[in-house]
Amino acid sequence: MIRIRFTFSAFILMALFAMSCNTPKAAQAPVSVVVSPPANTTQTLQEKKDYSGTYPDEKAGQYDNGKMWTFAYPPKEYFAKTYHFNASDEWLETVRKSALRFATYCTASFVSEDGLVMTNHHCGRESVTEVTKEGEDLPTNGFYAQTLADERPVPGLFVDQLVSMRDVTQILNDAENAGATPQEKAKLRRDKITELTTAGPDEKDMTYQLHSFYNGSIYQVFGYKRYNDVRLVMAPETALGFFGGDPDNFTYPRYCLDYTFFRVYGEDGKPLKTPYHFNWSADGAAEGEATFVVGNPGTTKRLSTMAQLEYDRDYSVPVVLNYLKVATNMYKDYLAKHPELKLKLTDTYFGMSNSLKAYSGIYKGLLDPVLMGKRADFEHSFKEKVFANSALKEKYGHLWNDLHNTLTEISKVYPKQIAYSPDRFGSKLFSNAMEVVDLANTLKLPVDQRPDELKTQDGIDKAIAKLDLGKDYYPEIEQRLVQFVLENTYNSGFRYLPVVNTMTNADDAVAASKRMVANTFLDNTVEIKNMFAKGADVVLVSDDPFIQYAKMVTDSFNTLRMKIMPLYQAQSAYTQEMGKALYEVYGTAIPPDANFTLRIADGVVEPYDYNGTTAPAFTTMFGLYDRYYSYGRKDPWDLPAKWANPPANLNMATKMDFVSTNDIIGGNSGSAMINKNKEVVGLVFDGNIESLPGRYIYDVQSGNRTVSVHSSAILESLDKIYKATRIVDELKNSKIK
Repeated sequence: MIRIRFTFSAFILMALFAMSCNTPKAAQAPVSVVVSPPANTTQTLQEKKDYSGTYPDEKAGQYDNGKMWTFAYPPKEYFAKTYHFNASDEWLETVRKSALRFATYCTASFVSEDGLVMTNHHCGRESVTEVTKEGEDLPTNGFYAQTLADERPVPGLFVDQLVSMRDVTQILNDAENAGATPQEKAKLRRDKITELTTAGPDEKDMTYQLHSFYNGSIYQVFGYKRYNDVRLVMAPETALGFFGGDPDNFTYPRYCLDYTFFRVYGEDGKPLKTPYHFNWSADGAAEGEATFVVGNPGTTKRLSTMAQLEYDRDYSVPVVLNYLKVATNMYKDYLAKHPELKLKLTDTYFGMSNSLKAYSGIYKGLLDPVLMGKRADFEHSFKEKVFANSALKEKYGHLWNDLHNTLTEISKVYPKQIAYSPDRFGSKLFSNAMEVVDLANTLKLPVDQRPDELKTQDGIDKAIAKLDLGKDYYPEIEQRLVQFVLENTYNSGFRYLPVVNTMTNADDAVAASKRMVANTFLDNTVEIKNMFAKGADVVLVSDDPFIQYAKMVTDSFNTLRMKIMPLYQAQSAYTQEMGKALYEVYGTAIPPDANFTLRIADGVVEPYDYNGTTAPAFTTMFGLYDRYYSYGRKDPWDLPAKWANPPANLNMATKMDFVSTNDIIGGNSGSAMINKNKEVVGLVFDGNIESLPGRYIYDVQSGNRTVSVHSSAILESLDKIYKATRIVDELKNSKIK
C-alpha cells in the first residue's frame, strides 16, 4: 500500500513514533504480550508505587487535571456555587452553537447574526497569505474589505458548528458483544461506527465524528454543520498580530492584536443568518471578573500515569525538541539568505519557532520536580481509591505495573524506531523514497491483489504524479533535514550497518547529506516515471542512496513491527482500561483529556507573581509604544506607519491584552473569552511561559495564565487605526447596520 505522507505538524500531534495502526482502541483485538510478569494484586499499594522515581512530597491540587468541561456533562452546580449564576440549557446551547472549529487547527466564533466570524491572526495567517494577489503583501500591510463585495473567499477554508451530541457507548458495546470471535467483534464495531458517522442523503452539509472520552470510557457522535464559503473580512498587519515575535511568544505582559475577522456566506451567496452568536461587551473584562473560554483544546495528557510521563520525558519529547531546534534555525538561516521567499516561508518558520518554544516549556515541566511531585501525589490518591475497593482492585489494580513494564520494553527498541523512521522529520526525499519503495512493492503483486487505485496504468500514473515535490522543494533545506536524519541514525548505533555505509560512503553526516541530495533522482518526477516504466524490480535495485535506505528501513521496520506492535497495542489497551478506572472512581468531576472537541473552561481575570515582581492583569496601548521605543523601533517590535504615527484620538489607556486563570491548550487559539452574559470580553491567543506544562497539569499556583486580546483593544484599533467603521458598527449591534 502507498505510505501516507505525514507533515511534521501532524507528526507532533501523533503519539510520537507509536507506529500505531490508527485503529479505534476499542476495536482492537486482545493481544498477548511477553513482558515482566504483572504484579500480584495482593501486593501493597506502597510496593506498587516504588518503580516510579522519587519526587518531592507535593500535594496535588483539586483542579490539577484541568477545567476543560464538556458540553455533554457541564458542571452546572460548580458554576452556580463558584460564580453564582445559572448556566441554563439555553445558555449552554447558545454558547455551544456560537463557537466554531476553524478548519482543523483553531477555534473561532460567530460574533454577529450576519455570519461574522472572529479568530486569531495567527489562525488566519495562512488564509491571508493565500488570498494575497499579485503585487500585494497582505501579511505586511494588513487587509480590510471596505464593502461586502470586497470580502475575499478563501479556497478550501471551512468552519464547523457543533449542533448535536449523542452518547453511543452502549450502542458500540452491544454491536461488539454480538460477535463470537475477536475479529468478528472488531468488524461489527467498525461497521457500527461507519453507520453512526455517515450523514444521510438530506444532510449534505453535516459531518459526523466519533469522539472518545476518558480513554474509551465514553463514546459520543458529534454532528457538525460545516460551512465552506468563508471569506476574509479584516486582518491587521503581522507586525501587530505577532508583535514581539518569537521573543515575546508565550510570555506576558504582551501587546498583540492577534485577531482576524472572516464571514460565512450561505448557499444563496449572501451573509449567513445565524441566531447563535456572541454579543460584544461594552466594557470588556474587568479584574476579578468570571470569564469562560469556549473552544476546542487540542491535546492534553493529564490522565497519564507517571510511567507514561517519564517515558515522554526521557524519550519522545527530547526527540521532537531536538528536531525543532534544528528546523527552526534552518528556516531562520534560509530566510536570511533568501529574503525573496519571505512571503512563502514565514508561516512555516513561525510555526516551527512556536512549536520549539512550546515543547521547550513542555519538557521543562516534565523536568520540574514540583509539578511531577503533584502528578505523583494524584496517582497515589487515585491508586488508594482503586485499592480500597476490592472489585476495582481486582479489575484495575494491575494496570500501573502493566503500563510501566510495557513502556520499559518499548524503550529498549526506541533507538531503532528513530533509525527506521527517516521520513518522520520532514525530509521530502526520504518520504518520497519510502513511498517509491512501497509503490514498487505493491506493483510486484498480482493485479488482483493490489488496491483498486493501482490496478490500471492510469491509476499508477496518478500515484507517480503525487511524488512530485512541487515548487516548495528547497535543496538547501532538504540537505539539512537529511543531515539531521543521518545524525540520528549514527547516534542510534546504526552507522556501520552495510546499507548505511553504502548509502553514506562512510562520510560524516554533513558530507553524506550534501552528496545524497545532489545526486538523487527522487526530486524529478520524470525520472521517477521512467524508472517505473522499466519495472518495479528495477526501481528496487536502484543505486539511489535514499531508495537503498528506504528498502532497509521497510524490511527492518516490518521485522520490528512484529515485535513492537503488540507492545503498542497493549499500551493502548492498558491506557483505555486506566481511563475506565478513573471514570469509575471520579465520574465527570474530572474532565476528560482534550481531544479537539468543544469545551468550556472557567476562570477569573487575575494577575500573578513572576520574575520577582507582579504581572498586571491588563496591559495598555501605552505599553505597546514603550516596547516600540525601548527596542529601538526594530523588528519584531517595529510598527507600521499608521501605528508609528497614530491619530490624535487614539486612546492610549485602552486595555490591550490581559491574563486570566482559564484552562487552555493548543487548539484554543481563536476562542472567544465571554462573561456570564454571553458577551465577548476578549479573544484568547496564547498562554504564558508558566502555562506550557499544561499538557500534563493545570497548575494555577505556578502562574499558569491564559493571555487574551481585550475586546476594547479590538474595537479601538478597528475604529481609530483601520477605519473599519462598518465592522465596529456590526460588532456593537450584533448585525450588519
